[in-house]
Amino acid sequence: MAGKHDQIAGSLIKDILSGHYRVSERLPSERDLAARFDANRGAVREAMKKLEQIGLADVQPGGARVKDHGEASLDVIGHMLAQGDLPDANLVDQIMVVIDNLLNDAAEQCIDVASDEEIEQIRNRAQRLMEENLDTEAATLARFELMHAIMLTSQNLPLRLIARTLINQMAPNLTALHPFTHFDADAYHGFSQQLDNAFENRDKEALRDAFKEFSNLNRETMMRAFAAAREDVSLEAVAQ
Repeated sequence: MAGKHDQIAGSLIKDILSGHYRVSERLPSERDLAARFDANRGAVREAMKKLEQIGLADVQPGGARVKDHGEASLDVIGHMLAQGDLPDANLVDQIMVVIDNLLNDAAEQCIDVASDEEIEQIRNRAQRLMEENLDTEAATLARFELMHAIMLTSQNLPLRLIARTLINQMAPNLTALHPFTHFDADAYHGFSQQLDNAFENRDKEALRDAFKEFSNLNRETMMRAFAAAREDVSLEAVAQ
């Protein structure tokens, strides 16, 4: 159960991200926030500490001022995605591009450092996407297992941490899109075959081509889900 400080922080984060407070603008005082939320000063200070940790506020003895989103930590991503009924499609697309690029880098590092046994384990996960009659849920799980295996085998800890943080920030905010997300089995089958061959031959150029296809597939799948979700929302609005 969220505490009072979480309620205060959540409200301030929403106000900052919606533009209610501009960059460098002073946030309300501890006294004003305590009165507004019927809270004690300790809860207000905890809330401000959370804003500071995320990177949305610069907290000084004389008060707190809003910081530019570009100076925030990666933890701000989840809050940005949670602002509406549907997450921001452009932001989701940007995150997917970054994750796919990190995944490609990790895969190339696997070529350099992985044992034959580790390569075989990655290939087994790629081949999972070639199985017949995979539904959307099973296919999504198979993709994440493949990504996890590649990241882990790359032995690149910073890359793994950044990718995992982005995925963890994004995934919970995509729940509303799940009913509209459909898996193109034939398209992913082709990618999986490309990837399997690239790893088998330890061919970095083929690997880059495969992940370019993978990125396009993931982004197209997501954008179709957004389009279907928006259409559903529009139809509901008309019906009401």
